[in-house]
Amino acid sequence: MRFFDPESRPKDGWRARVYSVVFETDTPAGLLFDVLLLIAILISITVISLETVTFFEARNRSALRVIEWILTGLFTIEYIVRLVIVREPKRYIFSFMGLVDLLSLLPTYLSVFFSDTQALQIIRALRLLRVFRIFQIGKLQSEGGSLMRALMMSRYKIAVFLGTVLIIVVIQGALLYYLEHGVNEGFSSIPRSVYWAIVTLTTVGYGDISPVTVGGQFIASLLMLFGYGIIAVPTGIVGAEVAINEFNARIDARLSERVVIHEHNEDCCAGSIPASSIIEGPPHAGATTRSERKG
Repeated sequence: MRFFDPESRPKDGWRARVYSVVFETDTPAGLLFDVLLLIAILISITVISLETVTFFEARNRSALRVIEWILTGLFTIEYIVRLVIVREPKRYIFSFMGLVDLLSLLPTYLSVFFSDTQALQIIRALRLLRVFRIFQIGKLQSEGGSLMRALMMSRYKIAVFLGTVLIIVVIQGALLYYLEHGVNEGFSSIPRSVYWAIVTLTTVGYGDISPVTVGGQFIASLLMLFGYGIIAVPTGIVGAEVAINEFNARIDARLSERVVIHEHNEDCCAGSIPASSIIEGPPHAGATTRSERKG
């Protein structure tokens, strides 16, 4: 709700109670609603996919259509309920998930008047983005926030890395074009050669284009070896940021605990126990305190 839909919670009454179920996951009922909704979306996507399988669709056309219309009816009711319970319906309609909800309904109804609109129902897959609302629960919310912070902290490093990779594939593609275009029809243009460089660098290797000259094969070999390192770099960048954030979070938590203990001691004991004994622990056996030495 906080990320995809606008905050438009009713103040009180039955709308507020229904809102907590439909838009939030803080209650068992809200969590159950989201899980059932995601299951319904998955079933709908499966039905839409099966309709494109010719032999299966020919045998089960009626059943697939009935299931799809039942699910569309349920999704329509859900959409209307969301409009009714929010405080500002206009904000929900034009929010990201509000638009997705509406667009996922239209193809089924349009199929009554127009043909070839059934495939557009795959837009409904975007509604699976609501699964991220479940990640707002407890520990999942904390871990998700940590990962998001790591991604944000490493965005400039990743941008520089991707820019470097882009320059490499453009240069390699241009080299292969000049080496291969006269003897190899696959390298008919620089954009097509850049496509080959990307496929090779990412170690996908479709095999639809391959160099035949000695120079081209040498460059291809270097690009393949370089590709293995390319995969590890973004992982290392993000992994390092995650580790740094986790370390800083633990340090902050430990410092906060020490401050709370120190303040609690001053309130309860009126400062009779030194703060150093709380943070550093009690003195070892046989050691003397400053007051004892003065005595």
